[in-house]
Amino acid sequence: MVKRTGPTNIYLRKLIHKLKKEGKKNEAGIYLYLAKLLNRSTRKRVEVNLGKLQKYAKDGDTVVIPGKLLASNNFNKKLTISVWRYSQSAREKAEKAGSTIISIEELLEANPKGSNVKIII
Repeated sequence: MVKRTGPTNIYLRKLIHKLKKEGKKNEAGIYLYLAKLLNRSTRKRVEVNLGKLQKYAKDGDTVVIPGKLLASNNFNKKLTISVWRYSQSAREKAEKAGSTIISIEELLEANPKGSNVKIII
C-alpha cells in the first residue's frame, strides 16, 4: 500500500497550510473546509464550468472554487470569483461579464472570517 503524500505543488501546499492556520486563528470553518478540498488527490480535485456559476450564484455574490475554473457555456453575472486555477478563456468570459477573479489568498486577506462566501463544488 502506497502512503498518500498530498499535493506536490509547493504553492498549493503553502496555500493549504495558510488556510488551515488562518481558519483556526479566526475560527473560520470555511477555510478549514477549503484546505480539505484542496488537499485531495489530483483526480478528485474540483473543476467548475462558468455555467454552474451562472446557475447557482446571484449577482454580487462572492464565490470560491477549490480547484479549476473552466469556460463552458455562456456567463453574464457580476461576481467576485476566488479560485486556485483558471483557464484563460474562463478569465476572459468572466471579465467580459463584469466579474472579477482573485486568488484564494487575496480572499483570505480581504475576508478573514469567511463571511458571505459560497463554495461551489
